[in-house]
Amino acid sequence: MTSSDGVDDEKRATLRRFAAVGASTPLAGLSTTASAESGDSDARDAITGYLSTTPGAHFSKIRDDLQLGTGETQHHLRRLEDADTIERYSDGDYKRFVLADRFDEFEKQALGYLRRDTPRGMLVELLSTPDATAGDLAEALSVSAPTVSKYAGELEEAGLLSREGGYTVERPTTVLLLVVRHADSFDERATQVARNADQYLSYESETDADPDTV
Repeated sequence: MTSSDGVDDEKRATLRRFAAVGASTPLAGLSTTASAESGDSDARDAITGYLSTTPGAHFSKIRDDLQLGTGETQHHLRRLEDADTIERYSDGDYKRFVLADRFDEFEKQALGYLRRDTPRGMLVELLSTPDATAGDLAEALSVSAPTVSKYAGELEEAGLLSREGGYTVERPTTVLLLVVRHADSFDERATQVARNADQYLSYESETDADPDTV
């Protein structure tokens, strides 16, 4: 259904839902200021709210989940970047977005891979079962051994995984905190691990991790 001003009611409801989240963030004032000239505060607050719950989302996902047009999404993201409300970073062929000054480089890399089904599955399985082998991962994720090997190489290159003597997640507490805090934006397996996170916090203290930045 379309209302009298030409805005689809489902789209309006989606924007308002995420705008309510965005309006409650510390960056709400910046997003509203950036929107004042064009009266687009709902769309920009919605993007801000969406990225607070789905950090690391790429352009197409933001556009599709918020039911915005391509040009509309580009415009609002650019204005929010100009206002230092959000920041973008490159992740292979993707341009991903997070709220500004919330995540360090390691965390942004981790979020990028947590947004991909197989790498996320590997990281989540290794967090819950640190001694899982490549074969265990392939079986758990219903993928081939070469697929696990391929993504293990990518994760190692990104600094998220060590393959010395088996597979070990780097900075596991940091990665686990990302999974816990944003579980609803991942999948059911991530949500399950998040619910039982206290069982997996037996790792050594990570001197290079700063939970306050997650």
